Parts: sequence; C-alpha cells; structure tokens
Amino acid sequence: MRSAFIITTALTFGALCAALPSHADEIPGKDRPLAFNAQGGFKIVQFTDLHLNEGSSQDGRTLKMIGEILDIEKPQLVVLTGDVLAGAKQQQEKMKQCAQPMAERQIPWAMVLGNHDDEGNGNRRGLMDIVIAQPYSIAQHGPAEVSGIGNYHLPVVSADGAATEWVLYFLDSNAYPPRKSLGSYDWIKTDQVAWYRNLSKSLTQKNGGKPHPALAFFHIPLPEYEQVLTDPEANLVGNQFEPICCPRINSGFFAAMLECGDIKGTFVGHDHVNDYEATLHGIRLIYGRGTGFNAYGRDGYPRGGRVILIEAGKDNFTTWLRLEDGSKLQY
Repeated sequence: MRSAFIITTALTFGALCAALPSHADEIPGKDRPLAFNAQGGFKIVQFTDLHLNEGSSQDGRTLKMIGEILDIEKPQLVVLTGDVLAGAKQQQEKMKQCAQPMAERQIPWAMVLGNHDDEGNGNRRGLMDIVIAQPYSIAQHGPAEVSGIGNYHLPVVSADGAATEWVLYFLDSNAYPPRKSLGSYDWIKTDQVAWYRNLSKSLTQKNGGKPHPALAFFHIPLPEYEQVLTDPEANLVGNQFEPICCPRINSGFFAAMLECGDIKGTFVGHDHVNDYEATLHGIRLIYGRGTGFNAYGRDGYPRGGRVILIEAGKDNFTTWLRLEDGSKLQY
C-alpha cells in the first residue's frame, strides 16, 4: 500500500508573492521569449496525468516528486500534458497546489487540457482562466475561433535574443466525441489542423522559407501512435503496457506535420503505463511518463517525468525519463 504524504511545505500567500519577480516581464514566456542558455541548451520537463483531486492523500506525494525532479533537472520550462485534475470541483485550490513546485523555483510552465481536467464543472475555458492566472504560468487560451481551448505556440530564441531557434506548439486534443459510434476519445479538429498549418507556414516564410524545428504537446495520442506498433521500421523503444487509447477518427494532423516539415517530435500522456517512443516518417512519437500517484499505474513501473533537451543550431533533440527515486532512464 502506498503511504500517504501530507503537504507540510505549502507556500502561504505572502511567501508565494515574495517568490514572484517584481515585474511580470521578468518571467520568460510571458512578456519576453523563452531563450536558450549561454551554452545553447534548453531543457523541458514534461509531467502528465497528475490526476489531482480534493480528498486525495496522494496529491502531496505527487507534488513532492515533481519538486524533486525539478531540483535534479533544473529545466527552463515545465509542460503539463493534460489530466492535471481528475474531476476536481475545487479547481482554483488544486491548480494553486499544482503551480507551487514551479513557483517556488521560478520556472515557467505551460499546459494543455486533457479529457478529465474539466469534468468537475464542465467549463474548459473557465479552467484555463484559472491555469493562466497561476504564478509562472505561460499557458494561453489560443484563438477563440479555433476549436478547443489552449491552442498556442511559444518561440524559443537564441541566447542573445536575436532569432527564433525552435518553436513549441500546444494543442487541445479535446475530450470525447459527440456519439459513441465515433469511438471513445475525441480528435484534434480540422480547424485546429488548419490553424497549425497557417501558423507554421507564416513562421517559415518569416524565416526565409526554412521551417523552424519544433515540438508539439497535446494529451490524447494520435492514431499513428497505434500504427507504429506494427511498423518494423519505427525503431520503437520503451514500454507499452496498455492499449493505445487514441481517436478512431484520423483528422490529418500527422499529415500536416509531415507536409509542414517543422515538428520533430510529439509528446502526449493519457495512457499512464505507456512510455515508448517511435519514429514515423522522420517524426518521433513519444509518450511522457505517468506522474500522478492518484492515477492508475502498474507494479514495478515508477512514476516520473520526461525530460527533453533541445539545442540551438540543431534540429534534433535528446530525451530521457527521470523517475520517482531520482534515477535516469534513457532508452
């Protein structure tokens, strides 16, 4: 039986305010771009499926582990890829708790929504309002005319700020389809795909016709995550301990990425005990590592986070897992 952990280090309101910069423009990603460090590196830690909920004795354990991983990795950005909440009705309080590990360490963080996040009140936009208001959050609503909440992008510029080096895309993979005959999970809508295409094309034109290397983050895996399981050329590594809970409808986002030529890897959650990565037509399809102790898991399969390292001047990236005991796992 997992032991309960009670939060004893929660920031008071005053202490939390003291941890914030005196000016909002000192937070990278809000009023100035995210940037590579002087050595040309930019590190991201992805956490997924925290499943925070009021009354859970495990949430403190989840947040403690997040803090410990951040202390080891010292990233410049944290990305939460959905199902941060699990039907929580006290969304304001739970998102404040969620933000604490990043606020204490002054690390910007972004988020996309999963299928469970808004089940507490059914208000996806209202939940994103709460997310955006948290300390060090750099999440965005995205265009109001595009399906979903939280379709946005963040550039990562060179250390001197002179040029965009990489682009990070965030998409809402939505939740459930309108009819059961369409499957169990929703898909990235065609107008979201068009939004990505147009944005990618615009950024490429501004870069002299050369696409910026990019990464994409969303919650529910694409159908191509299932396709690679039977592809002998996919170079699949890692674990697949449960079926791929992807949409039954393929709306063409993978084809759009392939044609735009910018996205080098996608990062999802949703399936808590899958952590594999594979390559399809040059695009790496990657699962995060299930993070939350309040969510289902598997014996002998530790919780953790995924670390992603991109480098200025290069169009590839390195990734590994950081587990709850502090160990590093790299396939």
